[in-house]
Amino acid sequence: MKLTPEQRIELHGFNNLTKSLSFNMYDICFTKTKKDREAYIEYIDEQYNADRLTEILQHVANIIGAHVLNIAKQDYVPQGASVTVLVSEGPVVEVPAESYEESPGPLPDNVVIQLDKSHITVHTYPEFHPDEGISTFRADIDVSTCGEISPLKALNYLIRSFETDVMSIDYRVRGFTRAKDGHKLFIDHEINSIQNYIPDDLKEEFDMIDVNVYQENIFHTKCKLKEFDLDNYLFAQSKENLKEEEAAEITERITNEMDEIFYGKNIYE
Repeated sequence: MKLTPEQRIELHGFNNLTKSLSFNMYDICFTKTKKDREAYIEYIDEQYNADRLTEILQHVANIIGAHVLNIAKQDYVPQGASVTVLVSEGPVVEVPAESYEESPGPLPDNVVIQLDKSHITVHTYPEFHPDEGISTFRADIDVSTCGEISPLKALNYLIRSFETDVMSIDYRVRGFTRAKDGHKLFIDHEINSIQNYIPDDLKEEFDMIDVNVYQENIFHTKCKLKEFDLDNYLFAQSKENLKEEEAAEITERITNEMDEIFYGKNIYE
């Protein structure tokens, strides 16, 4: 249902629809030796430590117009990190109409709209296969908001904040808010696809699949990087130093890993 700005104001109390974005990204790398695998995990833990992740989530809070109430962060041993940010209604500058349209959100410069009872979390999972030489870094980010803005507006910034080979994105609107006449609204904005919140230049880089349940306000998009340059997947070595057969074998291992993550099942066992 498309609502005019005037209709949006005529609610019975606060807009308490809960909008949840789950963004899962995967970075795949080939680490030839145990020493390389340990160095890769150390690199990831430093690149995406709790302080860096906190900075990313604070930018997300700015994009969705949130006031940060509390931050809990932790770097884990032997690897990984977590950050949880509790946020509430932020300063309202204006209510731009474009916030309700399917379009990519901004990079962190503007603070607009309002929300309450919301949170942002991130957890990282660096890991490796002990035999195949494949190392994988996964980050799970959840942005849950109550109010008028969709957390999808933070998706543009989140994608650009990580080096991503495969992405799995879920968006769901839960609960209902009530108009003054008692009419229940189970969603307050039109949405056709999560893809419409991803900029064109990024969409050109990925193969994408949608699985949507429109009647339940559940939306799912999976993305896999199209271009493959082996040098981008080698840690502490270059493809120039590999024999042709070895390069082909490593390429197959990496692309198989990407396919299995993208499709969510074991394919090449």
